[in-house]
Amino acid sequence: MSLYERLGQDVGIRTAVDDFYTRLVADPQVAHFFEGIDLPRLRRHQTALLSQVTGGPVEYSGRELAAGHAGLGITDADFDRVVGHLVATLTDLGVAEDDIGAVGAALGAHRGEIVTAAERAERAG
Repeated sequence: MSLYERLGQDVGIRTAVDDFYTRLVADPQVAHFFEGIDLPRLRRHQTALLSQVTGGPVEYSGRELAAGHAGLGITDADFDRVVGHLVATLTDLGVAEDDIGAVGAALGAHRGEIVTAAERAERAG
């Protein structure tokens, strides 16, 4: 059984994405990233992306992650906060710990496309 199937396929992933974005827009540390954003569209893109990376039949056709996050000033702390909300969402939905780890690893592999190099250099220096 694929991770996509274990997450409840399209319905389960959509449920997780909806809860995830509810948490994000309620969090003062990251909510500003979503001001003026078409959230229904973003949720559809996120659902497609998660479906694809978990082995589902959906093919993500949105912008590259680096292009979609360019200029937003996302820090490592912001990235970690978002991952924390995703873990909490999946935990509350009863997703197995191993599956949460697999989703986290898939997202973590894209940290460099989401967090800008300049911000990393500033923190390192």
